[in-house]
Amino acid sequence: MTHTRPIVAIDGPSASGKSSVARRVASDLALTYLNTGAMYRAVAIAFKDAGITPDDPKIEERIAPILQSMKIDFSGEKVFLNGREVTAGISRLDIGDLASTYSTLAPVRMRMREMQRAIGETGGIVMEGRDIGTVVFPDAEFKFFIEASLEIRTARRLAQLQDNGMTSTRDEVLRELAERDRRDSGRALAPLRRADDAIVIDTSKLTFEQAVCALEEVIQGLHHCKGA
Repeated sequence: MTHTRPIVAIDGPSASGKSSVARRVASDLALTYLNTGAMYRAVAIAFKDAGITPDDPKIEERIAPILQSMKIDFSGEKVFLNGREVTAGISRLDIGDLASTYSTLAPVRMRMREMQRAIGETGGIVMEGRDIGTVVFPDAEFKFFIEASLEIRTARRLAQLQDNGMTSTRDEVLRELAERDRRDSGRALAPLRRADDAIVIDTSKLTFEQAVCALEEVIQGLHHCKGA
């Protein structure tokens, strides 16, 4: 399907820079931005609030009604779960870890995929996550896979956490990201991988502006980046 306004699918590992780049590209090109990772983190908060743990023997039975009635909304940078703002909560390391764990559950992925497709079905959206170009929108007009070295990603995530007033050590963040990589790439259901037709952008040695320009040049078919 070709949309009047494009679907831009951006995948990549945690802290690769895809969220910041996707948000800026959406703003520059007057497209809607959707961070699907925030949706999974909101799910983790909902399950935690309900007293559910990953080792719950009846987890699929318990999460079914929660998923069905769940409402996730975005307003600028703010994220709302069933009308309650959870923007600060979704940045926590423990919530990120839980989100990665729960994302391996088929009912969770099915519900999130359903919600994501409903949001982006008419196009005009920049959607980023782990399986956008491979599962959610395999027919997206533009597909990118943004990556960076583990060392660079660790530094970025540590700075982000510190900016949010959270205290974590470099080793803690490194271990968390390495485990997220292992879990996201190794899961049987919708693993993190590059779509065959996705353009790879390694942001390890790129400035933020250069990374943004690299995507926008492809989408717009123009060359306007300076020093990229």
